[in-house]
Amino acid sequence: MKVTEITATEFQAMMRVAAHRLTKNAEFVNSLNVFPVPDGDTGTNMSLTFQSGAKAVNENNAQAVGELSKSLAKGLLMGARGNSGVISSQIFRGFSKSMGEKTSLTAQDLADAFTSGVQTAYKAVMKPVEGTILTVAREGAKAGAKVAAQTDDIGAVVEAVVEGSKKALLKTPELLPVLKEVGVVDSGGQGLVFIYEGFLEGLTGQAPAKDLYTPDEAEMDEMVNANHHQTAQMGTEEIENGYCTEIMVALGDGTTVDREFDYDEFRNHLNGIGDSLLVVADDEVVKVHVHTEHPGTVMAYGQHFGSLMKIKVDNMRLQHDTIVENDQQAAPVQAEPVDTGIIAISAGAGVAELFRSLGATYILSGGQTMNPSTQDILDAIQAANAKKVILLPNNKNIFLAAEQAAEVAEIPVEIVQSRTIAQGMTALLSFDPSAELQANQVAMTEALDTVISGQVTQAIRDTTLDGLEIKKDDYMGIIDGKIKVSTADRQTAAIEMVQTMLDEDSEIVTIIVGEDGDMTEAEAISDAIMAQDDELEVEIHEGDQPVYPYLISVE
Repeated sequence: MKVTEITATEFQAMMRVAAHRLTKNAEFVNSLNVFPVPDGDTGTNMSLTFQSGAKAVNENNAQAVGELSKSLAKGLLMGARGNSGVISSQIFRGFSKSMGEKTSLTAQDLADAFTSGVQTAYKAVMKPVEGTILTVAREGAKAGAKVAAQTDDIGAVVEAVVEGSKKALLKTPELLPVLKEVGVVDSGGQGLVFIYEGFLEGLTGQAPAKDLYTPDEAEMDEMVNANHHQTAQMGTEEIENGYCTEIMVALGDGTTVDREFDYDEFRNHLNGIGDSLLVVADDEVVKVHVHTEHPGTVMAYGQHFGSLMKIKVDNMRLQHDTIVENDQQAAPVQAEPVDTGIIAISAGAGVAELFRSLGATYILSGGQTMNPSTQDILDAIQAANAKKVILLPNNKNIFLAAEQAAEVAEIPVEIVQSRTIAQGMTALLSFDPSAELQANQVAMTEALDTVISGQVTQAIRDTTLDGLEIKKDDYMGIIDGKIKVSTADRQTAAIEMVQTMLDEDSEIVTIIVGEDGDMTEAEAISDAIMAQDDELEVEIHEGDQPVYPYLISVE
């Protein structure tokens, strides 16, 4: 099927199917993580990021693609999680910018949008690295531009983008040696390929039968919520079809059946008696959501095809009045703001308490297994009730989302680029409440290099990295981001890791015990450290953090 124009309808379908396809394959993308640790979250981050963008598009009832693309860009910006999510949001920020105020898109318009997305993303990354999502995006855009110069068939352009990005993805191990060593392609690039494949299917329906998009019940509920969000923006008097009607029909069941179910015929009939229509069907059940003035007519029509398993009717005019009334209630009064707020991002109740004891004024839950979004960080900045804020990400994968939040925050925000929990805690010791915001940022940043950070966790697969052979289920000792120890015994891994971390200037060793750690084992690790150097001071704290049974720092 040749497509020569993308209208709002096609654009929304492309975004919805892309979000579905990425979510469906998120775990596969996670599995491409270079490090064999149980926190490969690229797929999760990209999926949640794109879901945020697709949701914003679904909730916008504009009929111009340019307006919808602005919602996509804003949704992705605020929902961006992790570096892969932030870079994705930058790709589609440029994608959106190219569309401007256009009502619909031609093949050339779409090709230009892909190219603009690549340009914006490369500018947003301080040191672009080839063999990553950037390479995949660039080569996909090049392929699309080449085809757009030869045809007005938008489907052909998107297909070229998909094929170009796939070819680039397969070459990422040649451009990034660590990918070749581990034997994987770039995870962010793979996520982008899934998005582009979703675009193609949403536009043309072109996909292998096993991959064809059928919304599940959760997605159906999300689409219903999006429709209701649109209705909430209207005045009560503007609601033409006032009854939100939902039915679920068991096809072929019951005494009232007198017709064979045909999806297109069924949908077209209901489209004539209401709006905001959603129909999801399989071989056994059809689920309907429609806004109508005649809910009884909808139910009666459904009974021609089977028995009614579920019926729900809500008067939206009454609901709308309630929403407006609630929105008009006064917002709660905020407490008097503090001068400088310090936000620490961390996981684990014990770790949070340690940060508070060192002076953090607000803890944002998040970390390696769940990176907070730009919106989460912005909400934390507001919740800190401060005139200015210092932000401690405590994870390098949160840096870009933190930077995006700082750019759009309404108060001054400085970021101390702490890569680990230990670095964040060390930085806090250098905070001076009487100093200016930027001076504190400089002093706290300088303190980061005074601590060595170690993490103990378990390998989820066999691999070889930096010449070190790692077996599945081995315990690894990771020092400042590099795997230095791999052995079958957890206590041995921790002790060998600390021995590597120590030098003649070492004074204090801190062991933070995670939710999978053991206090008795931590004491044994401490005894082994003291046996090596009895002048060392060893502290043990309960951190309750996930993924890492032990976080160990040396100062």
